[in-house]
Amino acid sequence: MTEADDPAHLAALERAVVAARAADDKKATDVLVLDVASILTIADAFVIASASNTRQVRTIVDEVERQVRASSGTGPLRVEGLGEMSWVLLDFGDVIVHVFTDEQRRFYDIERLYRDAPVVPWALPVAT
Repeated sequence: MTEADDPAHLAALERAVVAARAADDKKATDVLVLDVASILTIADAFVIASASNTRQVRTIVDEVERQVRASSGTGPLRVEGLGEMSWVLLDFGDVIVHVFTDEQRRFYDIERLYRDAPVVPWALPVAT
């Protein structure tokens, strides 16, 4: 069975899309979903999002947690970075969400490390 046929992998990608849309709902910028299953054994997907300030980081983190829990019934296994709020990591097991301030995202440039990972489309079509 390939990753494309694996129900658990597809469910993880669906959770990642929910997380990306939740971040977007709270005005996160440069939201990216990466399918890292073929690169990492610790997760199937990364969601990476930016915020203009630490207050917005908190708002995005809260909304991602709320929407993922509402859609899948699961909350994060752990959360790191809530003290400083410049880079918060939500670990849902198969999906890891990174919410950065703009400055921290530029500094760490995490997507550069995973540039070989396929990008997962997540945005809803714009209504006309």
